[in-house]
Amino acid sequence: MRFRRRLSPNANVDLIPMIDVVFQLVVFFMVSSTFVMTPGIALDLPESTSAEPVVLDRLVITVASPAELYLNRDRVSLAELDERLGEMSEQASEVSEGAKSAIIEAGSAVPYETIVAVLDVMRRNGYRGIALRTLEGDSRQ
Repeated sequence: MRFRRRLSPNANVDLIPMIDVVFQLVVFFMVSSTFVMTPGIALDLPESTSAEPVVLDRLVITVASPAELYLNRDRVSLAELDERLGEMSEQASEVSEGAKSAIIEAGSAVPYETIVAVLDVMRRNGYRGIALRTLEGDSRQ
């Protein structure tokens, strides 16, 4: 007597669970990654072997040349920078008494004198936590 199977073997691969897992991974990586927007000014930043990652503040000063300064995304002169930082420091002092911080990024061809002038303006306006943005260099040199 021959018995007949009632259930036939199912050899189909179910792709829906795999698609769900891939979709969840894509969403996870999109949510967990951080996007930092900096002003779109092309600079040739100098390299540093001891560069450390810095949390981006609201205030970024970009020095493209001695005559070309940017406060966040707005182009300013050195005198305007002094005025704007003065206004910002007055507003910040009303909100909090903590040390004000900023990031300076300057091209490698910018004269040292210009960077010192920007640093002087910032110090006069109460900015003490100043970071200089660089690129990570090769530490084997």
